[in-house]
Amino acid sequence: MYFVPDETEMCGYYECGECGYRFLSLQIGPTLVCPSCGKAVDMEIGPDEEMPTETETAKLISVVRGREEVEKMDSLLSLAITGGDFNWI
Repeated sequence: MYFVPDETEMCGYYECGECGYRFLSLQIGPTLVCPSCGKAVDMEIGPDEEMPTETETAKLISVVRGREEVEKMDSLLSLAITGGDFNWI
């Protein structure tokens, strides 16, 4: 899972167009490689193989600003993934 460290002031909230995975990232840009379905480039290729490329399928939904907002979004994503106890809401 990709979640931000404590005390983070600003991060990006992304959703993958391929698999639908949603995550937070310290990197903020229009698109990123999805940590769930994106494949890392394997540099050990043979002479007859084509050089692989990374596909950025995760699109920025919003920029989350402020320590409290980042913590809230991180908790909500964690809750959605784990199916944990939601009585704290």
